[in-house]
Formats: sequence, structure tokens, C-alpha cells
Amino acid sequence: MSLTAPPAPAPRITYGAVLGSPYVARLLGGTLTGRLPNGMAPVAILLWATASGSSIAFGGLLSALYGLSSAIAQPVKGRLMDRHGQSAVHLPAALLNSALLVALPLAEPYGGPGLATAIVVGGGLATPPLEAGLRALWPSVLPDPRLRHAALALDTGTQGLLYIVGPLLVGTLASSYSPTVALAVTAALGLAGTAAVALAPPSRRWRREPFEGQDANQAQQLAIPAVLLLFVSLTGIGFAIGAMNVWSIAMAEHHHQDTLSGIIPAAFSTGSFLGGLVYGRRTWSSTTTRRLIIATAAFLAGWLPLLTRPGPFAATAAVAVPGAFLTVVVACAYVSTDALTPAGRTSEAYAWLILSIGVGQSAGTALAGRLAEQPLASAALPAAGAAFAFAVLLAAHRQLRPAGQLPRGQHRRPLRGMRKTP
Repeated sequence: MSLTAPPAPAPRITYGAVLGSPYVARLLGGTLTGRLPNGMAPVAILLWATASGSSIAFGGLLSALYGLSSAIAQPVKGRLMDRHGQSAVHLPAALLNSALLVALPLAEPYGGPGLATAIVVGGGLATPPLEAGLRALWPSVLPDPRLRHAALALDTGTQGLLYIVGPLLVGTLASSYSPTVALAVTAALGLAGTAAVALAPPSRRWRREPFEGQDANQAQQLAIPAVLLLFVSLTGIGFAIGAMNVWSIAMAEHHHQDTLSGIIPAAFSTGSFLGGLVYGRRTWSSTTTRRLIIATAAFLAGWLPLLTRPGPFAATAAVAVPGAFLTVVVACAYVSTDALTPAGRTSEAYAWLILSIGVGQSAGTALAGRLAEQPLASAALPAAGAAFAFAVLLAAHRQLRPAGQLPRGQHRRPLRGMRKTP
């Protein structure tokens, strides 16, 4: 009788292996560089407006309009990518966005507030959809689902760093030179990063998968109940983040420590980055839906200590906990979106996901601003947003698990040119 040796365990995934895969470092680095303007432009616009003699209120309005117009336009650009390819959308958008940012200082002598508003809104609308585009590229760049899982976690976890590095870079440039220089550098980084992605072979070759079988019948059915419920739940995640940003400012004012307004969001983003690193290195046996619900529950639990109104040090440490689970929530949401949407509509679906979080964040910021003078209510808002997200996911968990959903974050679609197996 012969004995067979047990199968060797799969080699452990390392981020070195992920980054060493063809084009991964270029695509990830280019996307992060190209998206730096998301963290830089609102601050640079505000500093330029105030340096030009406008009020802080008007500068804040311009900054908000840039972010809002950028978010609103995401689904349109996602659909354009699905129809015409990534490079055809990324490059014209980056050129227009950069040109408008550089042209903004001309608004002061030639057009005043009206022209400045039009330029800012146009720049936001032209923001390249790099985040949605990168998520659509991973299946073709990384055929191994374990590497893809790690890349998605690394990609998602590093997004928060943009909002730490970006404002710091703008502040340094504005104080050392001028806000006009900060706008020019913002435009240059956005254009350079986008070009690195758009001119890479995977991006140039990328085309949506053709509609086949059931997908052909569902081509116009992106707004199915499961997808809508997922996106509705993500508005609660964004709401918590937006409320946290305003709460950190209220904490800074209450304790007379201005640095808290930056330190607390930085701690949250750092937690997200570290949580993503840990999550991406493991292979998970549970389904994506189960991981999504558990991570959202942990995200909710992480906000509850704020209800005790902790001091500055404890508050900074506390926000790192929900931050650590944010990457897991968002990564699982992307995999669920991929599994629930027709094959030819993924870029547009990813863009709606981004918009859902952005809309929730804007709502959280607005409501938290109204309640900033009520400490307990202000501290409770992040938990309220997370509770809303958890409740929606819990109620919709059966719909969020499509038939044949694969565990371990696997994508349901094969690579182009490969046949589906039953």
C-alpha cells in the first residue's frame, strides 16, 4: 500500500511578490501619484483663494465644489471607460484637469469669483477616474486570485495616505513659495501619474468584457437591488469618515490644540494602511459577504469609545481602530461589486461605489458641522453612520451573496481569452 504525501501548503503571499509582478508597481505608483491632487487640490485652492484676498468662506466653497464635482462625474467617466477604454478617458481628463488648475490664478485679474468657480468646477469634473480604472485592471494584471486579493488590499489601504501626504506637500509649497506654485505642482503630479498609468500596456489594451448570455440581458440592469443596497450601505461608511473629520476639528478647538485636526485623521488613515497590510497577507476561507459584514461590525464597534468623550491622546489612538477595518470593508465591497454587476459595466459600477462613499462623506461633514458645538452628538455621528451601514448590510446579506460566489476574494470572471468552466 502506497502512502501519498499531503499536498504542500500554498506559498505565503508577500507584498514583494505582488509589487514584483509585471506592471503592478507602475500602475499602483502611477495611480497614487495621479490621485495626489485629490488630497492636494482642495487645500491648494483654499490657500490660493485666501492669498488672493477672498474670504475663507469663499475659498472653502471652491474647495468643496472641486471635491463634489469630481465625485459626481465618476459614474459618467466609468461608463466612458467601459465603452472606449481607459487611455481614451484618462489622458484627455488629466490634460484638462491640469490645464484648469494651472489656469486658476488667471481668474483673479481677468474674471473674478465667477470665472474661478467655473474653473474649479470644470477641474473637478475632469478629474481622471484612476481609482475605478485600477480596480478594473487587477484581474488582467494579476491572474492569481491570492495576489489579486493582496493587491486590492494594498491599493485600498494606501488611498488614505494621499490625504496625509497631499495637504502636507501643499502646505510646504505654499509657505516656501506660493499657492500658485502649489497649484502648478498639483497639476504636474496629476498629469505625470495619470500618464504613467494610461500609457502602460495593460491600460492601453484594456477593454470591457463582451456581454454574453445572462449578462447580455442584464446589460442595462446595473441598478439591481443587491447593488443598490450595497451602495446605500457605503454611504454610511462615508458618513462616518466625514463626521470624524469635523469632530477632529471640534476636538482641536475644545482642547486648544490645533494640530489635533490633522493628527486624528492621520491616525485614522494610518490605521487603514496597516489594517490593509495585515488583511492582504492572509488567505481567507470565509465568503466575501461574511467578511464584509464582520468588518463593518468591527468598524462600528471601533467608533463607540468616542461616546465616552476621550482626551486627545485616547481619541487619537481610538480612531485607528475603525481605520484598521475600513480597508477590509472597502476591499470586500469592491469584490462584491465585481460579483454582482454585469461583466461589461464594472468600471461604471466601481465609480458608483466611489460616489456612494463620497456622497456619504459630504453628508457627514455637513451634519457634523451643524452639531459641532454639541460634543456628545458630534462624537456619536461616526458611530451612527457605521450603524446605518451595518444595518443595511445585515438586512441585505442574502441578496449580496450571488450564486456561486467564491471565497477568498476571488473574482467571478475569468481572464479574457480563457473559457469559463462550469
